[in-house]
Amino acid sequence: MPDPKKGVVQARVEKVDGEMSVREAGKKGGDTVRDRYGSGFYEEIGRKGGQATRERHGAEFYEAIGQKGGKVVKNKYGSDFYEEIGHKGGQKVKKLIAEAKKTLAAEEQKKS
Repeated sequence: MPDPKKGVVQARVEKVDGEMSVREAGKKGGDTVRDRYGSGFYEEIGRKGGQATRERHGAEFYEAIGQKGGKVVKNKYGSDFYEEIGHKGGQKVKKLIAEAKKTLAAEEQKKS
């Protein structure tokens, strides 16, 4: 099997009960790659792909697809959706900060 960083990863597909869907074969191949190279491998190739796309299309490309996606979400869920998810995110951050302060205070108390 060739090095996946240099070329195409080839995965064997064993037929179970004579048939395997394309989806099942893809999942099996993805699981095999993850087991062999670790989940960080996908992060690495994703970062490389993102850099290549940025070099090929420019930063404006990401801005354009972000705006396009935002319009789709706005049309599907309405503009109030952004307020709702922003509030939820803010509450989560507030909770995490409070937990971190509590943990730090407990650690400081142990040191004293």
